[in-house]
Amino acid sequence: MRVVCAGDEFISARLLADAVVAELDRVGLAAEPLPIDSRWPSEPFEEVDGVREAAGDPGRLAELVAGADALVTHLAPVTKEVITAGRGSLRVVGVTRGGPVNVDLSAATDAGVPVVYLPGRNLGAVAEFTVGTMICAMRGLPAAAAELAGGRWDGTGFRYQRVGLELRAATVGLIGLGAVGLRVAELLAAFGAQVLAHDPFADPAAAARVGARLVELPDLFAASDVVSLHARLTEQTRRIIDAAALAAMRPGALLVNTARGELVDSAALDAALAEGRLRGAVLDVFDPEPPGPDDPLPRRPEVFATPHLAGASRQVAEESAARIAREVATVLTGGVPTHQANPHPNPVANTG
Repeated sequence: MRVVCAGDEFISARLLADAVVAELDRVGLAAEPLPIDSRWPSEPFEEVDGVREAAGDPGRLAELVAGADALVTHLAPVTKEVITAGRGSLRVVGVTRGGPVNVDLSAATDAGVPVVYLPGRNLGAVAEFTVGTMICAMRGLPAAAAELAGGRWDGTGFRYQRVGLELRAATVGLIGLGAVGLRVAELLAAFGAQVLAHDPFADPAAAARVGARLVELPDLFAASDVVSLHARLTEQTRRIIDAAALAAMRPGALLVNTARGELVDSAALDAALAEGRLRGAVLDVFDPEPPGPDDPLPRRPEVFATPHLAGASRQVAEESAARIAREVATVLTGGVPTHQANPHPNPVANTG
């Protein structure tokens, strides 16, 4: 089995290859890995030939894919050129991401190639990041650390008017109660926080299991000390946090966004912070990414801004490689994968 392993500096080709070799060996298949790495994140990803958030040379990738049985990758550009190069041999594309935006799904479907992926692959990392940064921002730690690093000892952080809440005294509203939202709710419950959630598609039993009370959006805004975003980006959720939503939030609330930058109207958030209506914001995602040099939000002292790091952990890299190897092996042995992004009712078995 010739398997192209297109990695990067986070999930390397070597990591993918080791996982693929071990998994195919487990099901009785011999793997011949064909490794290639991009320099992401040292070099940014971009839109490439109609696919998004991709890094690497599609021409070089197409050369490797020709004659290959499978392609596994994190964010290599799986363009129409790459899919076309694999016609007649390529049986599956595996993507170690929650959404395969770096794959031309139309081209893959036309070629009869299933695209498997990993929803919720980084839920643990994102949930821990969300709660950790939430605590830091509520207590004013990023600004205090910046002051001290600049040589200024600011002891006024002990003034009652400046101190923040502990989580056990806070009401946290989650917008989106999918895999990440549910894990965040579990962690918050352990701290003793009251958790509200808004998600039209939420499973009431799952919400009850993690101690989250489902409410309408206006009620969430009015009652929450912290509003944390975990919704998928759709036309319905785009800029769900606009000027009206910010005005409806409890005065002094904290906004946390580790989901998508497009969920927030950046100009409206900047205005709300400038007017002092919010205590602050945690922003790990932006619109666009990276934010432009004239974007005021990352420079605000009340904003804890990070460069899209919520899902970065060693566990995410290692476990994603192992999981996608299992999905690819399932398809190659005629099974039905757990998560497939395009319709392909008859996976091609290959046991040779």
